[in-house]
Amino acid sequence: MRILLLFLCTLLFVGCYNVERNCGDFRTGNFVFKQMVGTDLVESKIVRNEKIAIETFKGVTDTFSVRWINDCEYIMRKLNPKDNYDKQAIHFKILTTTNNSYDFEYKMVVKKQNAPQTALKGTLQKVAD
Repeated sequence: MRILLLFLCTLLFVGCYNVERNCGDFRTGNFVFKQMVGTDLVESKIVRNEKIAIETFKGVTDTFSVRWINDCEYIMRKLNPKDNYDKQAIHFKILTTTNNSYDFEYKMVVKKQNAPQTALKGTLQKVAD
């Protein structure tokens, strides 16, 4: 009985914890996204305003439209897609924020038939303008 009561009290306190997110601070600005591709650490540079994001990755620059759903979620779509894969929109959700970075998850807006839809995670760091 005591163990059950202790477990319920612990669950109550953990369940009340709410992560503070200041997503509005990251709607616009210059950002860097670093990720592992195979064994290499590669970097994307992103310049974003309210409606447009310009990303440079491995010397290739792409422009995306940005549509904010709310302060912490937005959808990006490539403006000049070269194939059907590039036409797909990507949904981003900001999970946590710090002073100069945020953790997010992203996935394709439309799920392919018979394929599992997994959300990938990353961290975007804001850099000085």
